[in-house]
Amino acid sequence: MTKPAGSYCLLSCLFVLFVSCTSAAKNDQEKQVYIVYMGALPARVDYMPMSHHTSILREVTGESSIESRLVRNYKRSFNGFAAWLTESERQILTNMENIVSVFPSKTLKLQTTASWDFVGLKRGKRAKRNPSIESDTIIGVIDSGIYPLSDSFSDRGFGPPPKKWKGVCHGGKHFPCNNKVIGARNYTPKIKGIPHSVMDNMGHGSHTASTAAGNAVKDVSFYGLANGTARGGVPAARIAVYKVCDPGIKGCTSDGILSAFDDAIADNVDLITISIGDEKGLRFEEDTIAIGAFHAMVKGILTVNSAGNNGPELSTVTSVAPWIFTVGASDTNRAFVTKAVLGDGKTVVGRSVNTFDLKGTKYPIVYGKSASSNCDSASAGLCSPGCLDRKLVRGKIVLCDSAQNVEEAKYMGAIASIARSSLADAAYVFSFPVSVLSAPAYNDVLSYMNSTKNPIAAVLKSETIFNQKVPVIASYSSRGPNPIIPDILKPDITAPGSEIIAAYSPTVPPSISDTRHVKYSILSGTSMSCPHVAGVAAYVKSFHPRWSPSMIQSAIMTTAWAVNASTLMPEFAYGAGHVNPLAAVHPGLVYEANKSDHIAFLCGLSYTGKNLRLISGESCSCTKAQSKFLPRDLNYPSMTAKVPARKPFKVTFRRTVTNVGTSNTTYKAKVVGSKLDVKVIPNVLSLKSMHDKKSFKVTVSGKGLRAGKLVVSSQLIWSDGFHFVRSPIVVYAANG
Repeated sequence: MTKPAGSYCLLSCLFVLFVSCTSAAKNDQEKQVYIVYMGALPARVDYMPMSHHTSILREVTGESSIESRLVRNYKRSFNGFAAWLTESERQILTNMENIVSVFPSKTLKLQTTASWDFVGLKRGKRAKRNPSIESDTIIGVIDSGIYPLSDSFSDRGFGPPPKKWKGVCHGGKHFPCNNKVIGARNYTPKIKGIPHSVMDNMGHGSHTASTAAGNAVKDVSFYGLANGTARGGVPAARIAVYKVCDPGIKGCTSDGILSAFDDAIADNVDLITISIGDEKGLRFEEDTIAIGAFHAMVKGILTVNSAGNNGPELSTVTSVAPWIFTVGASDTNRAFVTKAVLGDGKTVVGRSVNTFDLKGTKYPIVYGKSASSNCDSASAGLCSPGCLDRKLVRGKIVLCDSAQNVEEAKYMGAIASIARSSLADAAYVFSFPVSVLSAPAYNDVLSYMNSTKNPIAAVLKSETIFNQKVPVIASYSSRGPNPIIPDILKPDITAPGSEIIAAYSPTVPPSISDTRHVKYSILSGTSMSCPHVAGVAAYVKSFHPRWSPSMIQSAIMTTAWAVNASTLMPEFAYGAGHVNPLAAVHPGLVYEANKSDHIAFLCGLSYTGKNLRLISGESCSCTKAQSKFLPRDLNYPSMTAKVPARKPFKVTFRRTVTNVGTSNTTYKAKVVGSKLDVKVIPNVLSLKSMHDKKSFKVTVSGKGLRAGKLVVSSQLIWSDGFHFVRSPIVVYAANG
């Protein structure tokens, strides 16, 4: 797996989501933060959740004063609290009648001028808008806060917040909300000596918020690169900020994330975008994003979540619940390249965002392996911390076998660096001149060095190139198959995630050890693709305000563009395809799935009784039919089944479509791109009126998936001659 280079690790690694879990108690006296989830709020008018939580804590701990124990309450959209507990106290709580689950809070880490034009949502009359409804749309951004003074968040021309808004501005001292940024809440721990504010001190939250709903700002660039108008998908929409991430805690606490969902739902946001998650897919009862998103779905709020940045390995997708819209990352038709000119005249082309001008001057080159007296050859070649000798690298261009540690070369006095990456398919910001080369190009540099006594080179400023073969999935974007629910395809969709320019916080440097401060910066990751889809979802919702989350998700998935399929197991990289905003407004048919559908889905996964309350929050039991429900029969816009390797198989998918196109219309089924036997019954659907529903079955059979060919896919397309409703069908087998 390609890892981010050291100079952008503060940014890109923050997008790779991983658990840094508080270590388990070594003895009964050690405490850690646990989330005590109690399900849905009781319907009783006299129920006081905070009083109840306090009473429970006092009973369990035997302490009359629990201020130092209680971390936060969940009291607006669901019931529960987070508290410092010992292991024995956790066990007592687990066995109490009113407690659904008790699990540790985890520390999670975070996962444009051209991107919106690229996906077809152009400015002006080319993209139809519904400005009054768009202005009433509120996007909840759960992230690292926001820099409200950015032009992207100015409220010039905005009226007062929508009447439905029930939130507050608790941004802290010197944090100004306005009619654009209408709400702010902070869930990060207070750190002595540091102002407790929703002000973004990572840059990430400002970037994601402006990508989804930032104002149109002219003449934006990163030191001349990516010049143009930066804007969000729905510039007229409002933003509500929920800060859960901070460098002081080196990530985002899951207890804070659940609290943010609790408030965002009650505040009446329309959509939630969250570019946060775990390093691996979690079972739903331990996944606070899945729990919060389920409650949001019940209230009609769609949650859009990043897939993770652990690609290109398979089964690395971190957002796995079907009621969450999971987004992978792809590139656009614009890229930044940084050339290095060798002493023999040869030019090698690498990737980076390099705005430093060395005037084409050639400097001596030294290989990390040859510039160390402290480390073994492999570590020195990687330019690992503590390996490089300052006297041997000062004033030179240092070759590093990994882009992870180029900042070490700068720290030791290097003038520039040339680094290797296995793929080098995205450009990142560095604090000094760097060119990241593919392995073949890097080997060309090594060959040149071995051919001369005094090798020299020049690292040039970055150039912009256009018209790449696109869209192509980024190497870092996490892939399926779904590690928790094999018969649900994840990610669902892909959107621009590489080299996106958007608002940034000028209080934060754009890369490690950088001395520059910028209002707009260029970032890459599924964190960047996630708010693109949130913006598209808000755009679709502005035309269809009453559509449920599943209807919006279905509309976007079934109208997606086809993606370059050169990648391994392509659907596990891009799901239904690349987002197509204009087509999503008129999908023709949609696949709807409501709360009861998802309850049946959970029952089919053996969530029963108390376990079912882990997600739904309500006391309910599964019927016999629900207990036999197959996950692949959830009314989902994609169809996926895992089958035994090298054995004949026959699987059936059951689906229902709802007409949202025109009355008195007929759709015919067509299956394309398949080497399997696929039958659709019935293969003609006659829909008499709007919202008319029709059900059908898709049966897929085959002789067995052989070794080396462990996935076969096709596309089911329903068409009335105007609409083309496309769903991927994926059948795969575990290797071995």
